[in-house]
Amino acid sequence: MWIVYILKCIDGTYYVGCTGNINDRIARHERGEVSYTSTRLPFQIVHQSVFYDKYKAFEFENYLKSGSGRAFAIKRLYSF
Repeated sequence: MWIVYILKCIDGTYYVGCTGNINDRIARHERGEVSYTSTRLPFQIVHQSVFYDKYKAFEFENYLKSGSGRAFAIKRLYSF
C-alpha cells in the first residue's frame, strides 16, 4: 500500500509526498529530518490518498506537483 499525502506547513506552504510507510514518514517530518519541512514545523496533514500500485502513487504525486495538479488539489483536496 502506498500513500500520497499533503502537509500544510506553519508558513502556509504545502508539501506533497509519497510513502509506503506513512507513520515512519510523518515521524521523520516531525523530527525535522526532511529538509523542506524541517524549518516549517509544525504541520498539519490535510490529505491522504491510498494506492495499491506504487507507480500510480508516484504518478499522482508528480501530478499534484504540476501546475494543473496544484489547481486540482486546491479546489478538491484541501480547500478550507
